[in-house]
Amino acid sequence: MKLLIINPNTSDAITARVLGEARRIASRDTELKAVTGRFGARYVASRAAYAIAGHAALEAYAEHAADADAVLLACFGDPGLFALKELARQPVVGMAEASCLTAAALGGRFSIVTGGERWAPMLEEFVASIGLRERLAAIETVAPSGADIARDPDGALNMLADACTEAVARHRADSVILAGAGLVGLAARIAHRVPAPLVDCLAASLRMAETLARANVAKPERGSFAATPPVETVGLAPALAAMLEKGGV
Repeated sequence: MKLLIINPNTSDAITARVLGEARRIASRDTELKAVTGRFGARYVASRAAYAIAGHAALEAYAEHAADADAVLLACFGDPGLFALKELARQPVVGMAEASCLTAAALGGRFSIVTGGERWAPMLEEFVASIGLRERLAAIETVAPSGADIARDPDGALNMLADACTEAVARHRADSVILAGAGLVGLAARIAHRVPAPLVDCLAASLRMAETLARANVAKPERGSFAATPPVETVGLAPALAAMLEKGGV
């Protein structure tokens, strides 16, 4: 099985961090390839950066996904997720969508803990877009961004553990998602300090991507995620332009 990981942040360090953790938890038969967004913000933390990251994710898909069995969008908040699902011939799984579905499956309501205060309203909007607004207990943000946390993960552990515990105590969350590409791998280090199940966003999305790849689900022929009709484009990268202009997948 070949799994393409797209990091639409433009930080190679974050891509390397995600890939390293993915190699640790992936199944033995999963071959991993990770790519970094060619343009945009080093680390997505605003609506403007998010919009640009969606374009970068589409371009990365067009250039690198030809032989992939599934695609994992490795930026919590999933910029470009629905467009990728429409464009792709294989399953596309986003960190945020997979984590929220996993937390909902655990039962009750869930909270999200992440870095960067601007993410709170953005994630509220995202959770509503996937139909889980009523299952969201709260979103807790800590002051450092995910990129800052990735640079000094040891220094952020106490802060993250306290935020996760607060989400359970104050908002009565039944589970908590530790969210962000810069935070991958940290859930295992603080789970013993949180009085509710702690969902690692990379583990949740990687397992879902592997499951859907094995299921060999066909591309829908009708509906909103069916193959796109041909569209004339201007100024796009060649691989993405060709994919859009020929239509289909």
